[in-house]
Amino acid sequence: MFTGIILAVGSIAAIQPRGGDCRLKIDTGKLSLTDCALGDSIAVNGVCLTAVELGAHYFCADVSNETLSRTTLKTARTGTEVNLELALTPATRLGGHIVSGHVDGIGKVVEKQADGRSIRFKFKAPDTLAKYIAEKGSICINGISLTVNTVDGAYFSVNIVPHTLQETTLGTTDVGSEVNLEVDLLARYLERLMQGDAAAQCRGGVTEALLQQSGFIK
Repeated sequence: MFTGIILAVGSIAAIQPRGGDCRLKIDTGKLSLTDCALGDSIAVNGVCLTAVELGAHYFCADVSNETLSRTTLKTARTGTEVNLELALTPATRLGGHIVSGHVDGIGKVVEKQADGRSIRFKFKAPDTLAKYIAEKGSICINGISLTVNTVDGAYFSVNIVPHTLQETTLGTTDVGSEVNLEVDLLARYLERLMQGDAAAQCRGGVTEALLQQSGFIK
């Protein structure tokens, strides 16, 4: 588990094809790995990866085809900058929100404009994720815990303050860029819980018929 508070910006040092998927070598920049051990989880642009090799200023992680197909790591290149966060501990300050590192889908930057000293970003989420994104709710973008300002269908906006622009890759993220999205963990579980005993057979998610059956609408 993570908090969505980025500790450092690193970069992809090497991409090694391995039997149909790949192994990444990540240069960790200013992030200290002193307290890390083999098998620890490290979030890379919001993707939870397992460290299989550790150096003083790098770690290596295997990336499965499932992860490649669902995240922007599939388009990563040597030199690509990435947001890094170590897994939380019982003593970690929970400054963001609970983040699992399990990416739900890929969004796209559609607008970027100055708003005082901040930058307001507008994103387009996959239609299937729109129902999980709520105004003033939490969302994780490339591993960064952010507050949703506005929602309009599958479009939503966030304000990025100067500190976050400086300490994460959002400072160099432009219109057209793709980003990893993880919706609020509670929203995903709430949807499943609403299905009740029908969850074992239900394959269509929350529908109008299900809401009526559950008494939420008439």
